[in-house]
Amino acid sequence: MVKLQAQSKFLNDSKLKDALLSTNVEIKYNEPLSHYTFTKTGGPADYLAFPTSEVQLQQLIDLANAYDLPVTTLGNSSNLIIKDGGLRGLVIILLKMNTIKVVDQQIIAQAGAKLIDVTKVASKAGLSGLEFAAGIPGSVGGAAFMNAGAYGGEVAEVITEIQEILPQGQLLTVQGSQLDFSYRHSVVQDNHGSVTKVIFNLHHGDSAIIQSKMDKLNALRQSKQPLEYPSCGSVFKRPTGHFTGPLIIKAGLQGKIIGGAQVSMKHAGFIINLGNATASDYLALIHLIQTTVQQKFGVALETEVRIIGEDQ
Repeated sequence: MVKLQAQSKFLNDSKLKDALLSTNVEIKYNEPLSHYTFTKTGGPADYLAFPTSEVQLQQLIDLANAYDLPVTTLGNSSNLIIKDGGLRGLVIILLKMNTIKVVDQQIIAQAGAKLIDVTKVASKAGLSGLEFAAGIPGSVGGAAFMNAGAYGGEVAEVITEIQEILPQGQLLTVQGSQLDFSYRHSVVQDNHGSVTKVIFNLHHGDSAIIQSKMDKLNALRQSKQPLEYPSCGSVFKRPTGHFTGPLIIKAGLQGKIIGGAQVSMKHAGFIINLGNATASDYLALIHLIQTTVQQKFGVALETEVRIIGEDQ
């Protein structure tokens, strides 16, 4: 069990607390982030906010700037490790900003909408192009942030526009051609914005065929990935000329356990929580894998999972 940190300077600021309460946004204090991450690990957030609209998100960011409060924006927290010391300042989870609209062949989704839900809407509307994403557990904003992909597809292929709020509070519209998409990268990682909305441009197709392809990919995912355990998804980026899972297996690390974290026996590219893992267990296992694979094969494994927060 992760022990809560001693209260930070931000939690002792009564004016800040009053200002946050005045926004009418749901706010939690010193809240363990293990309640929200897919790994079921992570220390506390000083303040955790759940805005329901872009207006509320803008209000929170403006307030944070006024109080010099660090801001971290999260979606579904699926491809993420938050360290055991947690996050100082204001953490914003966007999952209540989750509307999804279909306009002709476009889907317009708020950042907190789950990508899986967007693929379901697309299938029902007879819109093709997002089948590859049927089982990706992240939010729309997170998918845009990291150019999420699977089974040969990436969201870069179908995103035509996003809206984001920059750290200074400006609302910015970015066209797809300006998003600087590459493997697990977008311009949002560089400008540190908070995505508020994403527009997907798809094409008309047959709903039954679209759904059949999604069902096949989901069955494949179920058979190959350890979905029955908490995990952060695929831990490492695919190194050029190699596949991560086989490298880890050849290194003799499949099944390796540190604390409560284990290299999955079902897919060596995943690290699962056996029930009592901490973020430190995850990080120690990641470091061991990187060091061993580098020593044995001369291959540097770069993490795909986002790692944030403070050490305990």
